[in-house]
Amino acid sequence: MATRPVFIPEFDGPLLVRTENVEFKWSAGLAVAQKQRSIDALHASAQEQCGLGAILEVSSKSRQTVGTQLSAFNLAIRTDAHPDGLSVECAFQGSKVFEKGGPYCDIFAMTSRDAKRDARLQHSGHLIGFRFDEVDWPLQPRTAFYDWLYLLALSQHDGWLDRIAGYHAFTDIEFNPGRSINCQAYALALYASLAARGQLEAVAQGRDAFIGVVGGRPVSHTAQDSIQQGSLF
Repeated sequence: MATRPVFIPEFDGPLLVRTENVEFKWSAGLAVAQKQRSIDALHASAQEQCGLGAILEVSSKSRQTVGTQLSAFNLAIRTDAHPDGLSVECAFQGSKVFEKGGPYCDIFAMTSRDAKRDARLQHSGHLIGFRFDEVDWPLQPRTAFYDWLYLLALSQHDGWLDRIAGYHAFTDIEFNPGRSINCQAYALALYASLAARGQLEAVAQGRDAFIGVVGGRPVSHTAQDSIQQGSLF
């Protein structure tokens, strides 16, 4: 058995995304077919335990084309400094600033897989912030920079809201909150929540506006089934 979070957008109230930790039968193995069996089991358990409707897996292992397209490995972002575009994953990894180096801007031109595996990211000391397009982002709120990148990429492509409209929640089978902080499924749930509230304009307005919208709210933790007051991330 395993436990993974399911992210549910909230359309009113102070909480933007609700997290339900769901136990399900894990199918061991690295093959895509095994991952998809685990996804099916997670979704079935979430629907039974939480009373949810359709759930979208957001990863390269998704059975749905829209789910693979929304993977941070595949979703493209364009800015004035990057007119040809780069993946959200490359933008995130190439923006990291460490005690002993970074940002390593050559990562922007890599494949998403190579970007995530770049050895410098593991051997440059503690992460101290991010720098993207000459704007510095702090480590707090914890996932604000990643979420902003992901939402900015979504905002540059028409039709995503229509394509995810039938889904009540989102998952990422590879995301383990015991080892990771940022999650593309969470970011997509946040996008749906802000869209429903008419607050997506904060994404285009940049760092301060975005943090002003998402910071200082109650947080539904991925690591535990509770809601605490504090940073959303």
